[in-house]
Amino acid sequence: MTNQPVWILISVGFLIVGVGIIWLLAPSIPWLGKLPGDILIERENFRFYFPLTTCILLSLLFSGIVWLIRFLSR
Repeated sequence: MTNQPVWILISVGFLIVGVGIIWLLAPSIPWLGKLPGDILIERENFRFYFPLTTCILLSLLFSGIVWLIRFLSR
């Protein structure tokens, strides 16, 4: 039970590294953020962008990864 803080720190470290890698690779994925269901409203002095389909797709992807990790850890 005393090793639990160590695993939390390791997990947070991997999470930070993962976010950093995604941050570096995201500009090289041209379709990310420009999917058909993403909302873009442009007016003369106003621009609103909400990546609805991209959020749903990433949520499904991350949920699948978490499910797979939990399934394999049993």
